[in-house]
Amino acid sequence: MKIGIACPYSWDVPGGVQFHIRDLASELIRRGHDVRVIAPAESFEGLPDFVTPTGSAVAIPYNGSVARLSFGPRVNRQVRAWLREGDFDVLHVHEPFIPSLSMLALMSADCPVVSTFHTAMDKSRALEMASPFVRPMLEKIQTRIAVSQEARRTAVQYLGGDAFVVPNGVNTAAFEDAARDKRFEGTAEHPTLGFLGRLDEPRKGLPVVAQAFHAIRDRVPGVRLFVAGRGDVVEAAEMFGDDAEAVTFLGAVTDDDKAALLSSVDVYLAPNTGGESFGIILIEAMSAGSFVVASDIPAFKAVLGSGTFGDQFPNEDYAALAKTVVDALRDPERRAQTVARAHTEAHRYDWATVASQVFAVYETAIRIAQAGVDE
Repeated sequence: MKIGIACPYSWDVPGGVQFHIRDLASELIRRGHDVRVIAPAESFEGLPDFVTPTGSAVAIPYNGSVARLSFGPRVNRQVRAWLREGDFDVLHVHEPFIPSLSMLALMSADCPVVSTFHTAMDKSRALEMASPFVRPMLEKIQTRIAVSQEARRTAVQYLGGDAFVVPNGVNTAAFEDAARDKRFEGTAEHPTLGFLGRLDEPRKGLPVVAQAFHAIRDRVPGVRLFVAGRGDVVEAAEMFGDDAEAVTFLGAVTDDDKAALLSSVDVYLAPNTGGESFGIILIEAMSAGSFVVASDIPAFKAVLGSGTFGDQFPNEDYAALAKTVVDALRDPERRAQTVARAHTEAHRYDWATVASQVFAVYETAIRIAQAGVDE
């Protein structure tokens, strides 16, 4: 099958949507399909062969983060040329309700279209205002995918219709096979905690960790924390005060180092405060063998089975986070049992399974489009 995938966000600044598209395309290509991706990207260096770049993107605040989007006449011409040359059997657009390259691809598509909605939010004034204008455009979509029930709820609330729920995928083997790394390993006296996320995005929860860490150290004096992610390290360290002496800031890490970190720490912290539709990092941690402690936001409750596959604490409650971590560190037997259950659960999200579900939606979209033509 000839498959076109439109990515709304800049490939130059990796994020969950970009990783999703990259790994889905790679798995479909491995199965013998012809897959082409179009995405904003300023640098050609390191781009996969299947990605067509359209140039730089503009940074726009969105859903508690920063989205780097590309839109306008120049990009529209590039998208149209890509569609003509690709002559796709199906077009897969991600986040088509955002003014972006994906929306432009949807507007110009003349083949069956599948959309994927990644975003989850409780309330959006922008979507409320835009939905009357966007809904007619979305009628060109044959089938919709949402990566979680929360993403489905958001799409239905603002755009109507419904969507198949197909989760994000993870290359679980990359994390299962990661060797433990002595840099990050803990001991009974000096257990280790891990955190991964942009330092300058409060919704990733580092300020909550900083508030909780003093109480954790007070009860477990030898504990160490490893923080991975882009951002101002000096400013982040200041949040921890004197406790920064027990924190190691790793900066941006490679995929190999991320896997090593997750396979080695005693507890992985996911204190995200909102704006998450899924929780890929939770699946990665579960695959690697980390014990997960996460906030109780709906997306994380769904992945962790409301506490079956990891511990959860009330969102933004740093005292509860501290107690949850200390209780987990003091009960290694329970941690091991939970990690074993989580490891098995993570297989549900392997790309070998998820890509088959996505491809089934492609086939449904093509059947629906053909039925419409026959009528």
